Amino acid sequence: MGKYYIETFGCQMNEFDSARIAYLLDNEGYTPADKIEEADVIAINTCAVREKAKNKLYGHVGNLKSLKKSNPDLVICIGGCSAQNLKEIILKDFPFVDIIFGTHNISQLPELISRRKEINQSICEIKNNGFDYVLDNFKNTLPFKACLPISIGCDNFCSYCIVPYVRGKEISITPEEVIETAGKLVSGGVVEIILLGQNVNSYGKDLDKPVSFAELLNDIARIDGLKRIRFMTSHPKDLSLELIDVISENKNIMNHIHLPLQAGSDKILKSMNRKYTKEGYLGIIENIRAKIKECFITTDIIVGFPGEERGDFNDTLDVVKKVRFNRAFTFIFSKREGTAACSLKDNISIKDKKEWFKELLIIQNQISLEENQKIAGRNFEVLVEGEGNKGLMAGRLENNTVVNFEGDKSMAGKFVNIIVTEARSFYLEGKVLK
Repeated sequence: MGKYYIETFGCQMNEFDSARIAYLLDNEGYTPADKIEEADVIAINTCAVREKAKNKLYGHVGNLKSLKKSNPDLVICIGGCSAQNLKEIILKDFPFVDIIFGTHNISQLPELISRRKEINQSICEIKNNGFDYVLDNFKNTLPFKACLPISIGCDNFCSYCIVPYVRGKEISITPEEVIETAGKLVSGGVVEIILLGQNVNSYGKDLDKPVSFAELLNDIARIDGLKRIRFMTSHPKDLSLELIDVISENKNIMNHIHLPLQAGSDKILKSMNRKYTKEGYLGIIENIRAKIKECFITTDIIVGFPGEERGDFNDTLDVVKKVRFNRAFTFIFSKREGTAACSLKDNISIKDKKEWFKELLIIQNQISLEENQKIAGRNFEVLVEGEGNKGLMAGRLENNTVVNFEGDKSMAGKFVNIIVTEARSFYLEGKVLK
């Protein structure tokens, strides 16, 4: 059938969707290409969360025109969240694109490719088919580590976020199917599973027989041979005391929680439709620290939201200093067409946004460094993931921090004991203990 090449922009859910695409194309008889130039089918899986993602897509798709010119039989497919959100614009700006498919139409891709080869016109398939796939029909890229969605879509409608519009309403996968799939993965050699959801800890509310995320997590933790369990992304409004207890009681649930703050000002949080307050967020952190030993907490923060003033930004800095996040993923507000925040008056100059952003980065990077320095000289068990920087091997501690160390490729997928020799803001350096 030829060769395929997949490129993925965006979150872990997009990564999983690409694993589904690979599985479907493999079943059709295609084989993966080592280089994009060798491909007969190119699938670009896109993100729509921020303006930068859209710009990256446009630059990348534009570069494919020359490949199409040299190989007219090449089938170029654009999928994912930007495809869902910008279908008309993509068709207009890039007439050489063959197929545009939505987030709910991935299972139809082989059929769309066949149809495109029969007709001489582009195809656009953007329909909300709900939950349209079998959970374990995906091609896992690492034999020892896998992402596993437990829900798709989102019901939160944060005012800045396009996800509910492109992913649809939240749909939970039954606990029986999740647990069965997790068991199959472990039987196949997987030792670490990352549970995924746009709002992972609101899981189960829509099921005929409601099941909490804490209950599901506790059941998954009992799977024999599953060494590490992670999950993302959590919403503060749904992070329960029950969930904190489950994490603290199970050694194979990792001591890392990604808990997006977004802003520290109650005024801005209300405008964002986040459904919690600054003090409420700090209370959650207090509960986590009290129950989970050495829990690493990471977060997302938006700078320059419409209506934000210096005092509001100071509230965000106050939370950052009090919580001492191990790492923060920070962004300048990006207006997304179709969201509620798009219509809000943006009263902040880009100069001020950039200055606030820089100030936040300096403070958080210093905190990240200081928190990493606290574990320098200590020994940890590390799951080796593969090659890292400068020819070194890389792995993750239980708390999800990356550590680079001397080793060889045969270590991939194995647990090794490491002593942390040096701390950086975003990673560690270590040495394997014999």
